Amino acid sequence: MFSPPSWLAAAVIGAMLSTAVAVPAAAAQSPAKVTGPAKVTDPVRHVDPLIGSANGGNTYPGAVMPFGMISWSPTNTAGDQTNAAGANGYSYNTPRVRGFALTHVNGAGCHPGAAGDIPIMPFAGEVTSSPTADTKDAVYASTFSHDNESARPGRYMVTLDSGVKADLAVTTRAGVGEFTFPKSSPASLLFRVSNSLNGSEDAEITIDSAARKVTGSVLTGAFCGRRANGGVNNRKSYYRLHFAASFDRAFSGTGTWVNGDLRPGTTAASGGEGYATGADRAGRGSGGYVTFADTDVRMKVGISYTSLAAAEQNLAKEVSERDDVASVAGRSTRAWNERLRSVEVAGGSADQLTTFYTAMYHSYLQPNVTSDVAGTYLGSDQKVHRLARGQGVQYGNFSGWDQYRAHTQLLALLEPRVAGDYAQSLYNLARQNGGVWDRWVHVNGPTHVMTGDPSAPVLAGFHALGVRDFDVRGAFDSLVKQATVPHPSGLSDKGCPGQCEGQRPNLAEYLRLGYAPQDTCHCWGGAAETLEDATADFALADWAGRLGRDAERDLLMPRASWWRNTFNPSAGQEGGYQQARKADGSWLWPFSATSDAGFAQGTSATYTWMVQHDVSGLAAAMGGKEQAAKRLDTFFHRADGSWATGGDGFRYDPTNEPGIHIPWLYNALGRPWKTQETVRAMASLVYRTGPGGLPGNDDLGTMSAWYVFAALGMYPQTPSRAEMLLSSPMFPKAWIKRGNDRTITVSAPQAAPEAVYVQDVTVNGKAYTRSWLPESLLNQGGDVVVNVGATPGTSWATGSGDLPVDRVPSAGAPIPNLPAACEPSGSSCAQRLQYDVDGVATTDARAQGNLDGKGWSFPAEQLPEPGLRTVSGGTYLIPETKGTAGNFHSLRGQRTYLTPGRYQALDLLVTAVNGDQQTELTIAYADGTTATAPLKVTDWASAAPRFGEEAAITADTRYNINNTADGRKVNIWRVSVPVDAVRETVSFTSPAVPNVKIFALTTRT
Repeated sequence: MFSPPSWLAAAVIGAMLSTAVAVPAAAAQSPAKVTGPAKVTDPVRHVDPLIGSANGGNTYPGAVMPFGMISWSPTNTAGDQTNAAGANGYSYNTPRVRGFALTHVNGAGCHPGAAGDIPIMPFAGEVTSSPTADTKDAVYASTFSHDNESARPGRYMVTLDSGVKADLAVTTRAGVGEFTFPKSSPASLLFRVSNSLNGSEDAEITIDSAARKVTGSVLTGAFCGRRANGGVNNRKSYYRLHFAASFDRAFSGTGTWVNGDLRPGTTAASGGEGYATGADRAGRGSGGYVTFADTDVRMKVGISYTSLAAAEQNLAKEVSERDDVASVAGRSTRAWNERLRSVEVAGGSADQLTTFYTAMYHSYLQPNVTSDVAGTYLGSDQKVHRLARGQGVQYGNFSGWDQYRAHTQLLALLEPRVAGDYAQSLYNLARQNGGVWDRWVHVNGPTHVMTGDPSAPVLAGFHALGVRDFDVRGAFDSLVKQATVPHPSGLSDKGCPGQCEGQRPNLAEYLRLGYAPQDTCHCWGGAAETLEDATADFALADWAGRLGRDAERDLLMPRASWWRNTFNPSAGQEGGYQQARKADGSWLWPFSATSDAGFAQGTSATYTWMVQHDVSGLAAAMGGKEQAAKRLDTFFHRADGSWATGGDGFRYDPTNEPGIHIPWLYNALGRPWKTQETVRAMASLVYRTGPGGLPGNDDLGTMSAWYVFAALGMYPQTPSRAEMLLSSPMFPKAWIKRGNDRTITVSAPQAAPEAVYVQDVTVNGKAYTRSWLPESLLNQGGDVVVNVGATPGTSWATGSGDLPVDRVPSAGAPIPNLPAACEPSGSSCAQRLQYDVDGVATTDARAQGNLDGKGWSFPAEQLPEPGLRTVSGGTYLIPETKGTAGNFHSLRGQRTYLTPGRYQALDLLVTAVNGDQQTELTIAYADGTTATAPLKVTDWASAAPRFGEEAAITADTRYNINNTADGRKVNIWRVSVPVDAVRETVSFTSPAVPNVKIFALTTRT
């Protein structure tokens, strides 16, 4: 459809000029000694934690260790103490801080997101009023300049405009902060114990001047509690975070506050803020403060989710008496370098390396350790548990709907030990939660956020990538039970739509119908739920095959194809879309490809492609691989040929997860060069350096993980298997270390901004023609050499045997949900239609119909009985006219399929509402050609036809939803549309003219 060299040169190469391969200085001085670009040995220096802190990335820049429990970072304020300037506390564009909180979640998508517990504010001044009474953060907060801010892995420093300098460094469960106060001002530290981002149920603080300690806790939770779509249901507590802080200086004064009451000299206080927002919460809460006669103060702090004693033990084990910020930061730098060297690259520009290693950094921020050094942790039942033998760490924070699409596969690839403990952690939490695997776990708490059953593809994907050190069979059995045995919560609407409690909502109805019905599913969106569950069921079926569980495989594998039950080939003109449908089998109308009706955080145009495990089946449903590829071209490009990068519901949105796999689907359609140019374009256009460098919410590292895969030139074919789809690597060489003494090397010697296209590939020294890497290479290691160039390699990996392999049974009918065959009668064949409007009512139920959108309908008693009937000389299938089922087919821009045949005309029983209507039908023939024909229809209430129609059915009154009748005559007209009898007619479309209503249609031979 497009000529790649011209638009790619403008849109991609220009955008990537900053990513030219850097030549080492030594090579420039001594060309004869060049052996290739230098390997990065100190990746930490390429990480910029401020990337994503603007433009909705929702990252935070504070000090944190890989997968750390503590993450010490600023809470920025825009003048509302019950909110924060950024979803996760920090907003680059609002540099005013009211404290440095001890916990954070990276990139969560609601505002406020989660955590932000125990903000500690160094304040240069006397504490003369309750900080909680400072509801607009006008007094106990300070602006700062980014010129005075420094963020790097494990350490954060800033000098506030108040003159206070904060220097923070952390271990996994503890931290050291050094605060320098101006000599001319009093020095105070405020502990805002109740002021978590979403509020708190309770909080407490105790100050021990003799021991120079401050201890306390906050009882909180409420992830996404402010959001409108279900968040109110989540305004509840599920963890208490304890902290223990010790100081190297004596206190010169103490005090506490409760709500608006300041209590100088006191040493204990308690009280929460609640989970309301704005004025309903402002001015509530508790905290305490200590003051110092010194200008330099060092604080050491440990945290725990189980007890104060555990917090103190975590601090004692991880921070020594001699430690300061510099020593702790030194250890964190070494730890970060060790983790980030799980992928070593050679070559690349400074910007490219910064973007890549920051993406890796963000991918390593979660999951988060929630267990103590002694092995205790808080379960989802809010009881303290101890790690079982073999589990090293308990993890929390699982953004399943997001992470299963990219992040968890990267985790399994680079950190299999972490992945194993993560899998066991999720299983532990499920067992403590009555066997329910929640799709979004915050710390230990089931929040129910989003939709689907993401734990199934996550754990199946872990297993496929060689992760075995968890209770595999126990977890598998538990997930199968969740997928097959209805749970009472599945019938609840609590939290819906955004946080529906049922993890397999209304499972019994799903199993009965083969799809999640929009009207009775108790879910966010029926079509989205169906797609998510088909993905999860494929994962479980495939996993069952690996485990030798044939019965479960045979039970679940057919369900992997249930995405077909919500694929409507008549939706839209392009060849079908995913569309929600009701329990009675009818489709949800009106339909628009740009609408999110039936979907969760996405449109039908995006969700239609969410069938990674059956791409060939999806392509067949769209009319074949060529048609599917053309649709992808349109999906990724605007009408002018430029790349779509968001803001258009009809096209690709790289800012959210449901579609991030779509650029890679060209491989399965035999056009891998289009995957290469699309992936490279998105990587260069929406990922960059600087605070706005992420395309959207990082969602616990998911968007960052996408970039890591894109830079390496590979991406998971399906979330639950190990195969990787190939694209063009961005670095001349990369070493992917599996953590088990096995390495995958990926070489692209010609890598450069303009070298977008794969020319050929060798694997372990042998020519390789497939556009995907097998599981064996991912798990055993190997050498992959990808030769790249500036022109599309249109012959590589395009043969039928080279395409990615789907592992679901092929469908008997390529296109699902076509109408049943027409009913022949003499020289005509009565066609079956998709009805979307109930335009008929009965005298005893006049409120059931509404044809014109204004409450008026035909009287059923004056229409033909349902079934095959002769009307106006033709034979038609008359729809059901009683009840609430649809009986008129509105022309909404959809494709109307016919039983293919050589016909002379389409005979329509049709009417128009809200005035006369004129449109044009585009007739499609089996040979791929089309023809157009006008369709003019007179308003139903007109006394006579205006376009030569014949009055086929006339009623002497109309019914209204207010239970009246107006005595006005209304008509259904007979209109004939000629077609070419030489060609086989298969369908017709029209522009969206929903005021044209077809009651029945027959084709005349």
